[in-house]
Amino acid sequence: MSTVRLSGWRLRAVMFSVIVAVALYLGVALWAGADEVWRALKLVGFGGLLLALALSLLNYSLRFTRWQLYLRTLGHAVPTRASLHIYVAGFALTTTPGKAGEALRGVLLKRRHVPYPDSFAAFVSERLSDLIAVVLLSMLGLTLVAQGTWLILIGAACILAALVVLAWRRPLAWLQTVSDRPGQRLWRTLHHLVTVLLQARRCHRPALLAGATVLSVIAWSAEALAFWWILNAMGFEATFAFAAFVFALAMLAGALSFLPGGLGGTEAVMIALLLWADMPPADAVAATMLIRFTTLWFAVILGLIALGTNPEARGRELPDPHHG
Repeated sequence: MSTVRLSGWRLRAVMFSVIVAVALYLGVALWAGADEVWRALKLVGFGGLLLALALSLLNYSLRFTRWQLYLRTLGHAVPTRASLHIYVAGFALTTTPGKAGEALRGVLLKRRHVPYPDSFAAFVSERLSDLIAVVLLSMLGLTLVAQGTWLILIGAACILAALVVLAWRRPLAWLQTVSDRPGQRLWRTLHHLVTVLLQARRCHRPALLAGATVLSVIAWSAEALAFWWILNAMGFEATFAFAAFVFALAMLAGALSFLPGGLGGTEAVMIALLLWADMPPADAVAATMLIRFTTLWFAVILGLIALGTNPEARGRELPDPHHG
């Protein structure tokens, strides 16, 4: 079985993403005027920063509740404290290519006797649930900004396609059977993928899908509310519907770009929409930087802390879930 050290390429990828982010934010701040950006940031104040961080914590808590529902549905009663530690640790590598952080979460759960197909099934279910919530929130602005319609339609099409695939129980079961061929890498990969989809299917029964969707919408609405607060604190009178639309559409654009953490794509769409709404460039840049820090980068910081204090990961080599 191959191994992956915590000090290896994954953490180097995190550092690279931080460097890219700093360069990106510094560049747009200089473009908008550094002094004006700083002035806009000061308008939010320390209290506003704490409020945004608290709403992000609410987002993470609700998403963790959903994660526990998925694990229990798959037959794994992981103790809440240990599961929370593992779940937050996964945020550490959110900005790595290929969502390596989520793979690490599966590795840590493996030590809790959760098979990789089950942890990956929970991950697939999470991403789909997040996509549903973001698309629903972005629909709040359809009457406000028609330019984002095509992006919302792409997101909705992805959701529909995923749900259709998960509904194909018999074809998936047939593929699982025919792909069970030892010694052939392509067939083995297909077998693992189909197994994950069959497990994820259990997380999308109507009642559970409805409950997970409600949790997801509330969770992402919390961060959209933080964005609304930031915009208004800077003197830009925005409705919650507009703030939620801009936030959700930017998240959707970042997700569809397949960039790690949506880095670059999310910021570009968010700033562009705020400029379109006649927000001053410095304020648009400041609001974007602040909401990204209190959402994406706050999660990464918490993840690194959780990863460093996780007794199951600290000082050990972790198996690569793609091997063995």
